[in-house]
Amino acid sequence: MPKGRPGGNPDFGTKYALTTHRPEALTERITVRIPPSIKEKLKQLSDYPEFIREAIIEKLEKLESEAKLSKVN
Repeated sequence: MPKGRPGGNPDFGTKYALTTHRPEALTERITVRIPPSIKEKLKQLSDYPEFIREAIIEKLEKLESEAKLSKVN
């Protein structure tokens, strides 16, 4: 008798497994409150979630580099 539910996709999880080019999986979520006008501008972008991720990374890298500079001085 086959495993799984009748009529299920036998290739699920193998042939159709989720793959990513990222070094780290995107498993965590955060919620941020923003004004409706900013949300509308973001929704007009082709890939706004990636835009937001990149903006956060850039800002964190800037903070880290500023912190390193302040330790040197």
